Amino acid sequence: MADKDKQKENNQNHLLEQEEHVNHEHHDDQHHHEGHEEHGHEEIGHHEHHEHHEGHEGGHDHHDHDHGDMVADFKKRFYISLLLTVPILILSPMIQGFLGVDWSFPFDQWILFGLSTIVFFYGGWPFLTGGLSELKQKNPGMMTLIGLAIFVAYGYSSLVVFGWSGKNFFWELATLIDIMLLGHWIEMRSIMGASNALEELVKLMPNEAHRVKEDGETEDVAVSKLSTGDIVLVKPGEKIPVDGVITEGKSAIDESMLTGESMPVEKNVDEEVIGGAVNQEGSLKIEVQKTGDDTYLSQVITLVKEAQESKSKAQDLANRAAKWLFYIALASGFGTLFIWLALGYAFDVALERMVTVMVITCPHALGLAAPLVVAVSTSISARKGLLIRNRTNFEGARELNAVVFDKTGTLTKGEFGVTDIIPAGSHDEEEVLLWAASAEQNSEHPLAEGVLHKAQEKEWKLKEVSDFESMTGKGLKGTVEGKEVLVVSPGYVNERSFDYDKDQFNSLSEKGKTVVFVVVEDELMGMIALADMVRDTAKDAISELKAMNIHPIMLTGDNQKVADWVAEQVGIDEVYAEVLPHNKSDQVKKIQQKGWKVAMTGDGVNDAPALATADLGIAIGSGTDVAMETADVVLVKSNPKDVVSIIDLSKKTYRKMVQNLWWAAGYNIIAIPLAAGALAFMGLILSPAVGAVLMSLSTVIVAINAKLLKA
Repeated sequence: MADKDKQKENNQNHLLEQEEHVNHEHHDDQHHHEGHEEHGHEEIGHHEHHEHHEGHEGGHDHHDHDHGDMVADFKKRFYISLLLTVPILILSPMIQGFLGVDWSFPFDQWILFGLSTIVFFYGGWPFLTGGLSELKQKNPGMMTLIGLAIFVAYGYSSLVVFGWSGKNFFWELATLIDIMLLGHWIEMRSIMGASNALEELVKLMPNEAHRVKEDGETEDVAVSKLSTGDIVLVKPGEKIPVDGVITEGKSAIDESMLTGESMPVEKNVDEEVIGGAVNQEGSLKIEVQKTGDDTYLSQVITLVKEAQESKSKAQDLANRAAKWLFYIALASGFGTLFIWLALGYAFDVALERMVTVMVITCPHALGLAAPLVVAVSTSISARKGLLIRNRTNFEGARELNAVVFDKTGTLTKGEFGVTDIIPAGSHDEEEVLLWAASAEQNSEHPLAEGVLHKAQEKEWKLKEVSDFESMTGKGLKGTVEGKEVLVVSPGYVNERSFDYDKDQFNSLSEKGKTVVFVVVEDELMGMIALADMVRDTAKDAISELKAMNIHPIMLTGDNQKVADWVAEQVGIDEVYAEVLPHNKSDQVKKIQQKGWKVAMTGDGVNDAPALATADLGIAIGSGTDVAMETADVVLVKSNPKDVVSIIDLSKKTYRKMVQNLWWAAGYNIIAIPLAAGALAFMGLILSPAVGAVLMSLSTVIVAINAKLLKA
């Protein structure tokens, strides 16, 4: 129990550190749009990044290192390009004309060409390589659109410097690269780093096992060296190294993180045990039955991997908009060229119109439309204790039809608490609890923790216990004030033929509660019922989801009685209990087959395949690293009500993003026809200088609109 608490505490601290990191990161100039790795931006000049999918198998440190390098790379490219943009703007004839000044001097255009070449190749490199990668995949997006605009602007402007008739667009090239680098830098800072669920799963298995030799001595060997039929010794508090059968000893095994069973399971000779579970009490000798890929945990790893690989790489909203703008840029650009040529204009005039259209089609505002909204949304989510690991799936949360909840540790606290005390005869509740708590104060069993917690709430001073002894599978005993006190199971009481209220006992058992009996000096004092305590906020979360017309479902590995009792407490009508991990992910798929978008909320290893399969995986912050690494969103505060917050924030973020994309595209809707010369017959042609003013205006509007996003 202490180990589990320590793990939870470590997880909570780890999450709070990440939350502080996100808050800090977003204090200055945030942004991001959904899951850089999930769409066309994955190429950013680093091809290994393209391989990421939520569960890539590389080391976490390796990926974080790569990710940090990439953020630093974009930052460096942005600042160097920005520095070079100042002289480019000063030297550009178009900008000088706009300001009404003439700062020309001999060879100034060659200097302009040199500076712009550096910005084009150094600042624009990620977009050029990213665009090529998108084209190879036949999936043009943001990188292709930016790559096209800067390539056309640079190519045409270079021709002008070398004598072609026309105006250069070096200033447009430089400012576009600056803003796009800024957007991508902000975006990448908002990304949480790769999920590494598979590695976390592997960590659950011990590296070594105590193999029993023929002479009875033990030797420590690597788990990979074990063969079927080997006997291993597992001491109290150790993890079971492989799947097998107990040949000697009996103990309580904590399988909660693996199977979802809230109570430690009493195991005796000839019963099966799972690798990765924790042996709580007695020493066990186990005959190895399954090794390598056949073990339970290896099968879970396979399920997670398959689910993650099958998850579609959905493109985010901004990338879909960029894809359409890319096709529009090509069509309107070449259309403009051919129409102007058909109207009898010189090739250089027609080409300038074409270039103006193609450069204008990539609006600067588009590069910041989604990043700025997501920066604000990420900042809000971090303050609320929601860590968003996958932006694309978070964006899709607005369309959810059902939320599936694991029970143990998600709707419940994963901790036992006293729900009923039934005294026998003339005894009272306080007397029963005091004897039980005094006897159990040296025990680390989850039931003992629950009884002690109840006594601590009352601030009682417990009596001293001596001769404490754990009776595996039966309970415990100790001497309190010279009297022998037993806290035991129903089986023990029935063996000794004690008389107790069987109707009351059956009623408690039917609700899935665990009942222990308190016996002092062979006299039955009463019984204490305990249950995994429901989180206070779970009921509110379920009612709010129902109000949003989202269907709540419980999916648990725990037994049916316990599941039904919890479901009744929180108001869930659809319950699936005693479900194995691979069946959990199958159940999620069944719900998805209705055409529903499904979120899965869980905290254990047994939830990992379902978290990876669901449209949105939500992990409870107090759960295992595996669950958190597999999920798209982590709830730092372990509060089920935060599921409602995710959906609400997703809707608001998406709405704001659509508004921003319309502002950015609105610039195009006006600028493209004017740049193409649709009103040339009226003498109205959009000059690049006026285009720059419109561009700046749309960028400012997009920035202000993003800041107006409220939680």
